[in-house]
Amino acid sequence: MRLAVIGTGYLGAVHAACMAELGHEVLGVDTDPERVDALAAGRTPFYEPGLPGLLKRGVDAGRLRFTTSLTEAAAFADTHFVCVGTPQRPGSGAADLSHVEAAVDGLAHALPFSGYQHVLVVGKSTVPVGTADRLARRLHTAAPDADLAWNPEFLREGCAIRDTLRPERIVAGVRTAHAETRLREIYAPLLAAGIPFIGTDTATAELVKLASNSFLATKISFINAMAEICDATGADVTTLAEAMGADSRIGPRCLAPGLGFGGSCLPKDIRAFAARAEELGCGESVVFLRQVDEINTRQRRHTVDLAEQLVGGSFEDHGVAVLGAAFKPFSDDVRDSPALAVADAIRRRGAQVRVHDPEAIDNARAAYPELQFALDVTKTCERADVVLHLTDWPQYRELDPAALGAVVRTRAVVDARHSLDPVAWRAAGWTLRAPGRPRLGRPEGARAVLRSQGIWEPAWSDSGHERTH
Repeated sequence: MRLAVIGTGYLGAVHAACMAELGHEVLGVDTDPERVDALAAGRTPFYEPGLPGLLKRGVDAGRLRFTTSLTEAAAFADTHFVCVGTPQRPGSGAADLSHVEAAVDGLAHALPFSGYQHVLVVGKSTVPVGTADRLARRLHTAAPDADLAWNPEFLREGCAIRDTLRPERIVAGVRTAHAETRLREIYAPLLAAGIPFIGTDTATAELVKLASNSFLATKISFINAMAEICDATGADVTTLAEAMGADSRIGPRCLAPGLGFGGSCLPKDIRAFAARAEELGCGESVVFLRQVDEINTRQRRHTVDLAEQLVGGSFEDHGVAVLGAAFKPFSDDVRDSPALAVADAIRRRGAQVRVHDPEAIDNARAAYPELQFALDVTKTCERADVVLHLTDWPQYRELDPAALGAVVRTRAVVDARHSLDPVAWRAAGWTLRAPGRPRLGRPEGARAVLRSQGIWEPAWSDSGHERTH
């Protein structure tokens, strides 16, 4: 089938490449000519494992190409996926839908000249409930025969290709039987592999994404709230999470305590959900999401306080090494990064802060030019008075604490992701602190249980990515 993908940012580029991998002819559309040229050459403006190779395979096979022209897209395909961003509106928790509206309006003006009948526009962007109905009315004004459906994405940065080609479910909010039939045809290879297809109305489809992300954010903030209780009582949050996760009704996923969630999805999605609920007159039903957001932010302050305790109560004239800048591993995304928020807070308290990350240094430097950065872990930690482990990259777990201890000024580390081995680090002479673990013992808990089962789970996970995510 011929498909157009409107918007080739993170979501759009991944979706376009994966649809070409499924055998469809795909045309990606973006307003940025430089991005279009880069994608056509198999280069991505962001880090996502496996995506460059997938792009190149689609382009070389002739199934994938890119353009800046919506008119060309309208003439090329009868199905158009809208994959543009919905960031948080400045000064408000609500979602900014200007990119989605511009994409649909642009298509609406181009479609009457496309020559196709029964055109289907499919939204994949995360939007407030009720958006699809409103956009459908706008679409029908210019293109009366066009149909609109909503097919939310559930990608985790770092494993987005797997989440597209082997999703846990496909949700399709449709207004007509024809739209559902078209989507079933598009995803036929996945349905043949046993992937569940959940057909519903557009409002429910919109809510599935927001409700899923809100539930995951709540679960993450809940275990981090328990970490605060553990600090106050002497209990161990990782053992608590392990025992809770053994209950099949709860499960261990997203129950790993740590620095909390960040990125471009979970924080803004729960705020947008709460804002939309207030517009609908039922804000009290999701008032707990405000507390979820506050707990998540408080984890960052708590991590700063732990580090400050380790340097004697003041950061002034102390060196701090930060391991991690991306909001999660296997990504170079630093939007709402907990690691960088902590690093900058410590800098503002008077410390000399040096940051390392395997992939996100360039983005981090652009976002936080006041911080110092290094491309080597050893250089990052030279003469540091405390080391902070803030992004759960696998290579940080594999560090030799004895070798690293030879370059720091003080062997003190805050493991905000609960994945360093406290026995090994203490044996090498380090003082190790972690939120919710006042008496450190075995490095186990919900995350360790998942790894023992052969499942790698980042410190947070969101339904749009990251299964933060």
